[in-house]
Amino acid sequence: MAGGLEPHLEALRRELPGPAVLSVLVALLAVAITFLIWRFVQCRRSSRKAVLLLGLCDAGKTLLFARLLSGRYRDTQTSITDSSATYRVSQDKSTHVTLIDLPGHESLRLQFLERFKAAARAIVFVVDSVAFQREVKDVAEFLYQVLVDSTVLRNAPALLIACNKQDVTMAKSAKLIQQQLEKELNTLRVTRSAAPTSLDGSATGGPAQLGKKGKDFDFSQLPMKVEFVECSARGSKGEEGEADLEGLQKWLVKVA
Repeated sequence: MAGGLEPHLEALRRELPGPAVLSVLVALLAVAITFLIWRFVQCRRSSRKAVLLLGLCDAGKTLLFARLLSGRYRDTQTSITDSSATYRVSQDKSTHVTLIDLPGHESLRLQFLERFKAAARAIVFVVDSVAFQREVKDVAEFLYQVLVDSTVLRNAPALLIACNKQDVTMAKSAKLIQQQLEKELNTLRVTRSAAPTSLDGSATGGPAQLGKKGKDFDFSQLPMKVEFVECSARGSKGEEGEADLEGLQKWLVKVA
């Protein structure tokens, strides 16, 4: 019986490609799969056109939002809902993002983040550089909640920490704010990882892992690129002057 099958096996061997041809086919298949994955990631990214403005109350988000859109100063009040508008990052009218200013009140900010996080191409986390020393724990707590969110971790939107109100003499520098935030976030990570577990073995404190296990936290450990800029939505000359948003505007051009 084996002798009867031999002619058929020999014919099959002749039809199969040689090792060199097979290697080329495998390489081409790998390139095709890589290209398809890249296209899929790019399509998902291009569908996310929102830049979210986050931060505590009175950080200056709404004035910053208004300055970016119109360049003019305006009186603002604490937001209780979101505001959105198209922001063109250059003279090319086809290059734009949707700026979304989200409320910073503790009772509202997470529910609004939940609503818009999936559409975020980038996040601007606005910090009051003058009140930072007093608010550092609250700032770190909110930022921690953003950074351990599963959707944010999966999409890894670009993150800018905008250190606002630099026109005030007592404002803290971006470098100091970065150092203090890294320290506070590391403390939060340790605290959350030590949270007691429930009867089913799950942590009651929610997601605890931030950065690299066994190392002190720093922003370079995150899946998204994190940058810091100093800015002033009010401007050094007050209501009549221009805002100092050059660093923020350059960053928006990069992420658009």
